[in-house]
Amino acid sequence: MYIVIVGGGKVGSYLANVFLSSHNEVAIIDDSRERAEMLSMALEGNYLVIKGDGCDSRFQEDAGVRDADVFVAATGQDDTNLVACEIAQRVFDVPRAIARVNNPKNLRIFREVGIECVSSTTLIANLIEEEALMGSVSVVSSLTHGNVVLSEFTIGHMRHFSDEEGVTVGEIEMPPGSLIVAVAYEDDAEVAHPDMILYPGDQVIVVVDNDVLDEVRAVFRSL
Repeated sequence: MYIVIVGGGKVGSYLANVFLSSHNEVAIIDDSRERAEMLSMALEGNYLVIKGDGCDSRFQEDAGVRDADVFVAATGQDDTNLVACEIAQRVFDVPRAIARVNNPKNLRIFREVGIECVSSTTLIANLIEEEALMGSVSVVSSLTHGNVVLSEFTIGHMRHFSDEEGVTVGEIEMPPGSLIVAVAYEDDAEVAHPDMILYPGDQVIVVVDNDVLDEVRAVFRSL
């Protein structure tokens, strides 16, 4: 995978090392010349370090965001991470943007605009490793029969539906062997029905045959 990281501090450098050790390609954008120079000497593998503002589309483009599989904003500033992810998604159509959230009170804001957000460094690494192994899906649990799993997907920024008006469950054409069963909110969950409207940031629970996980991922990415 090709991963672009904004922020070369402790979190960003840790993530870069994790991904490079797994033979991924990594680009890091950091506005500190000192950190950029340190990373250039310390990292090992196939990487690129850019000294610049991660919220500036020019530096994102220099980092090759158009070709990135995953974009991670890992600075210590929530507003910077939000803006950087918004640019990556809306300007460059990055398939997946994940933001580090330093203040848990801001989680709702990120989810409302369709940005995956976590506050744990290790969890960010695990999420992206799942991208390679499972296809951008978090497996909640394996069911008892056959090849079926209960999986969770996040509704992101939508290209073919309105973010403001949302998309109904019934409008999402799920492949055979999969079914949307529930929608998880911050403190609650609700059984899904065809007229339920989904918005960016909603967590969708799907029962899916393991063989069609990639097809289900493609469906949610193409909304």
